[in-house]
Amino acid sequence: MSDATLPLTKAQLQTLLDEAPFNQLLGLKVVKADPEREELTVVASVRPEFERLAGTGQWHGGPLAAIIDTVGDFALTMLIGRVLPTINFRVDYLRPATSATVKAVARVRRNGRSVGLVDVDLYNDADVLLAVGRVTYATQNGR
Repeated sequence: MSDATLPLTKAQLQTLLDEAPFNQLLGLKVVKADPEREELTVVASVRPEFERLAGTGQWHGGPLAAIIDTVGDFALTMLIGRVLPTINFRVDYLRPATSATVKAVARVRRNGRSVGLVDVDLYNDADVLLAVGRVTYATQNGR
C-alpha cells in the first residue's frame, strides 16, 4: 500500500486480518483503530480448541500469546501498511483467562526505521488485566 492510504482504517485492518487462515481461527475482530494515539483494540472469543482443559472455559496460554503477537503486529500495520515479522516477544500472564472473550489493547511505543516495539494488554470481560505482552517487529522493508 502507498503512504497515501495510511493510516489504515478499522475496515482495512479487519480485511487484512481475515486474509490469514490462522487469524480466522483466532476469530479476531477489530473494535477500535486509533492512529493518532497509535492504539489498536481487538477482541476474540474462546473456542473449545483454545481451552486449557476441555470444558473448563479457561484459555490456554498459546492462543493468548498468539493474540498478543498478532494484535501488536497489526497496531504497527495500521501505521505502516504491511504486516511485519516478529523479532521477539514476551508475555507475562497475571491471572487465568476464564471469560468468554478477551480484549487486546496494543500501544505502539516505537515505530522506527528498522524496529518497532508494541505493548499489548489483555483484558477479560470485566476489564480485569489478564496478561501483558511486549513485542518487537522488523519494520525495515525488503530485508
